Amino acid sequence: MNPLDVLMTPITGGTLTVVADGGVVVASGYDDGVVARIPASLRSRGTRNVGRIEAVSEAIEAYEAGDVGALDRVPVDQPGGEFYQAAWQAMRQIPPGQTWSYAELAAKVGKPTAVRAAGSACARNNVAPFVPCHRVVRSDGSLGGYAYGLPVKRALLAHERGTPAG
Repeated sequence: MNPLDVLMTPITGGTLTVVADGGVVVASGYDDGVVARIPASLRSRGTRNVGRIEAVSEAIEAYEAGDVGALDRVPVDQPGGEFYQAAWQAMRQIPPGQTWSYAELAAKVGKPTAVRAAGSACARNNVAPFVPCHRVVRSDGSLGGYAYGLPVKRALLAHERGTPAG
């Protein structure tokens, strides 16, 4: 069985749903569609609400308490091709409180002309905020999009910078 944990997140004013398999996050997000994003190979095993996924829940609590790098250390696994895997790995290298543009992300992956693909990697990320696609912005510094809404992206970035959201 895949453990399912739904946690209140004061930073965003909502909930974060996390699905893990053996302590590895396989789906997460700030919406109700998380279970649908579980890889098919794991979905057939079902989910159960365990209240806490020990190490994952502890990392979320540490992040909320100010250890803004805590989520970057949680193991994750999601299906995707070579470019997406490289992009998701690169996103985890963005220091908390900092941002990279989609162009910078594409360059870090070794494909500087693949800016749209970098945006697609953000959009297809099924383990936010553990893979911090919220740290990727437009070249002009504006926030761009975020699957869970710009207020959530803004709140996460502000928390990581130690500044009030707004």
